[in-house]
Amino acid sequence: MLGTLSDTQIYNVLSSQSLGRLACTDGLQPYIIPITYVYDGQYIYAQSKKGLKLKLLRKNSNVCFEVDMMTDMNNWKCVLVYGKFEEPDEKKAGEARQKLYDGVFSLMTGSAVHAHEHAVTDQIDDSNRIKEIVYRIKIEKITGRFAMEQ
Repeated sequence: MLGTLSDTQIYNVLSSQSLGRLACTDGLQPYIIPITYVYDGQYIYAQSKKGLKLKLLRKNSNVCFEVDMMTDMNNWKCVLVYGKFEEPDEKKAGEARQKLYDGVFSLMTGSAVHAHEHAVTDQIDDSNRIKEIVYRIKIEKITGRFAMEQ
């Protein structure tokens, strides 16, 4: 059975995942990249180093963002978000970074890491997690579809 996700189902998909795909373009060539994100019910928050993605986003703020949950080819959910790229001011960027820390960064330690195999300190090394630019996607439209085997 194919169907359309309800608003609650869409919220659950976006809130339960941390990896999505961001599509942007310079007007000529589409570009799609996986990103880690957090969703707060209003915005998609993410971060980036300087590079092609940020250059394209600044040139054309129209984006599409996609998140999947897939069990198998007959059981999946997919959400598409259409919106605008925004770079929040310094205060809001700090709030966004905190949302990322709370929602995503705690998931970045692999389950295969065993404390007895590594030096444990009270200080977390965030040098590989923090990127220069925090941004958000202002959501304009959301759609969602699903397939479910009966």
